[in-house]
Amino acid sequence: MEKIGVIVGNGRLPFSIMKEIERNNDIEFFPVGLFDTVDKDVQKHKNFKKFNIGEVGNITKYFIKSDIKKIIMLGKVEKELIFKNVKFDKYGEKILENLPDKKDETLLFGVIAFFKLNGISVVPQNFFLKKVLFENRCYTEKNPDKEDYITIKLGKEAAKALSEVDAGQTVVCKDSSVIALEGIEGTDKAILRGGELGGEGCIIVKMSRPQQDMRVDIPTIGVETIKTLIKIKAKGVVGEAGKMIFTDQEEAIKLANENNIFIIGIK
Repeated sequence: MEKIGVIVGNGRLPFSIMKEIERNNDIEFFPVGLFDTVDKDVQKHKNFKKFNIGEVGNITKYFIKSDIKKIIMLGKVEKELIFKNVKFDKYGEKILENLPDKKDETLLFGVIAFFKLNGISVVPQNFFLKKVLFENRCYTEKNPDKEDYITIKLGKEAAKALSEVDAGQTVVCKDSSVIALEGIEGTDKAILRGGELGGEGCIIVKMSRPQQDMRVDIPTIGVETIKTLIKIKAKGVVGEAGKMIFTDQEEAIKLANENNIFIIGIK
């Protein structure tokens, strides 16, 4: 049986992916939670351990003692939580001292480099799960109309520009206008803010970074996203094909169909 370590962020994604992998592979997981808000089902795992995000040395020691050679990073690493209650050990402090900046992505790459020095490789998040990446198609009974595609094109350009400065990856659009941009608050709160500003009929567009590293923080859309769309009476959501994870697909599509919402993947 292969042993795989999992650095777990927030959201339902880690549990969903771990469950999917276990169904099709002979694997034992060793999940490490970074926040108190890690999914409860993940916390129930027999190998689950809780560490502060800054305890790089202790996390590495846990993986080494567990004979882990590969790890995967799953879930949301919320920007507003990274430095909120962080407690760096001496290894974490050393990494931080040598970083060119304190962006969340830069910190993650610093940690990945430390793992590599200790014989632990970080595999891409799509290592086992190519079939859950967005495809270039419409998933729902409802399709965008001609005017929607004009709005989607604008949203795609705005989301790509936003991701280039590492500010966020999601925009809320309506009637060929950008209503809200994702900031430090995260996707769901950005969608809710967009709904407050734009009212019913908004379209949410989420894109990957221009040079998306498939090892860390892949953008994700799932059933919780659809529930948020329902709250603001949105028209639909768009994900980037081949670069984003679409989790809990069956449940998300069913919920979208019941609420006349479209879900599409685009190149």
